Amino acid sequence: MTILNSNKRIIVTGGNGRFAQVLKKENKKFDILFPSKKIFNILNINSMKKYIKKNKPKYIIHCAGLSRPMNIHNNDINQSIDKNIVGTANVTKICSELHIKLIYISTCYVYPGLSGNYSENSSVKPINNYAWSKLGGECSVILYKNSLILRTSVTEKPFIHKKAFIDFKTNFIFHEDLVLKIIKLINQKGIINIGGKSQSVYNFVKKYNPKIKKQSAKKMLGKKTLMNVSMNINKFKKLIK
Repeated sequence: MTILNSNKRIIVTGGNGRFAQVLKKENKKFDILFPSKKIFNILNINSMKKYIKKNKPKYIIHCAGLSRPMNIHNNDINQSIDKNIVGTANVTKICSELHIKLIYISTCYVYPGLSGNYSENSSVKPINNYAWSKLGGECSVILYKNSLILRTSVTEKPFIHKKAFIDFKTNFIFHEDLVLKIIKLINQKGIINIGGKSQSVYNFVKKYNPKIKKQSAKKMLGKKTLMNVSMNINKFKKLIK
């Protein structure tokens, strides 16, 4: 694995988002910029070009977009399309034009959620509209060969909910435990699944919060809820050693 030279500048889109704020706090070494939406608007190509040409980054880590609340991806698809698909396509086009390495933060929810242990080569079938919008972003990024797609399963620390699913399996990892590992992967290309141990949300949370209450995803979301989006992260573990 090629280690990132600390003098190679990185721009992180979504400078006010959760990922960017944790990276800003944890980073002690690398030259990273965290522009706000006002000065780096992913829906405004001229805005992005102006900022990039001024700051001359080697890499862009693309985190900007729309995530929660999840129901907004059903109730206002225009926002979902603009921020997660069109915006990502714009970032990709800029990176291609200006020869900048692009790292795109995607989601484990692009996998079908049936059997789990999905590898990077597994077929994708997003489990909800949010995941479809993230896969739409992936479709533009994958066309650009100097790119890396990271399919993640991350959550806030401390866990923000009072209950956790006992029957929904994923690879949760806290932002704080992940952000600097992403920097280690920055020179990779293609697709990498990243996250923690495959387990239920409840089993993950109870290690940090013994008082967390149990909740059934099937009872809350319906029997047709897809219950296992866990990923095979062997490639990730090998690369960050």
